[in-house]
Amino acid sequence: MTRHGLSVLAAREVSASLDDTPVLHGVSIELPAGCWTAIVGPNGAGKSTLLRVLAGLVPASGGEVLLRDRPLQEWSHRERAQHVAWMSQQHGEGAADLGVRDVVHLGRLPHLGLLGTPGPEDERIVQRAMAQTECAAWAHRRMGALSGGERQRALLARALAVRAPALLLDEPTTHLDPPHQIALVRLLHRLAHDDGIAVVSVLHDLSLALQADRLVVLAAGRVKAEGPCDHAPVRDALAEVFEHAIRIVRVGERWIAIPELAS
Repeated sequence: MTRHGLSVLAAREVSASLDDTPVLHGVSIELPAGCWTAIVGPNGAGKSTLLRVLAGLVPASGGEVLLRDRPLQEWSHRERAQHVAWMSQQHGEGAADLGVRDVVHLGRLPHLGLLGTPGPEDERIVQRAMAQTECAAWAHRRMGALSGGERQRALLARALAVRAPALLLDEPTTHLDPPHQIALVRLLHRLAHDDGIAVVSVLHDLSLALQADRLVVLAAGRVKAEGPCDHAPVRDALAEVFEHAIRIVRVGERWIAIPELAS
């Protein structure tokens, strides 16, 4: 496992509400460079809300979010967009008439501005992002003509094209078939370990999440455990928040989650 770097993003005693309903309650986590962190937990745990708070899309009602040890609200919107790349659960329906390459180029907007003209370096970054997500073959197709999995890969390429030190992904494996899920897991490892990015993903597939460097186990808006999946307390907390409907077992060098079918 790679040695983790300094914290890129951090939540300090963060609370947040949606429609006046409290969702997060005093959440504190550190998200270091060179590390892939997976946020897991049952439905309604507050996973997506936490990710949106970290991205600055939902305001914290208490506590604070730090980006490179500086309060997030002190960064301009453009600076924030340059440092934190975001991919939501929404699947790009609003971009149905845009070509795939045009969508991926949107990832360069935080650096170019609305009136900036992409240069050779921007084009190189876009091409690399599309190669990483295996969507270069249909660069000129419209987003609306893609399958759900193809659209997901194009949106991931857009996030990669930002070249931000923090990459936040909400359910990035949605619509992906098993080979592309595995390809994504390998890519997230490379982005963290080779490029030094702080990668943070919300995942429902626990066996995929267990391949991350660190887990944050969330339930009812509170952190129940965090750390490597090699740590027994993290695995125990994971089974507990899912009411022991799963069992965490080791297969070779990997941990996976399997259904607990015994009554």
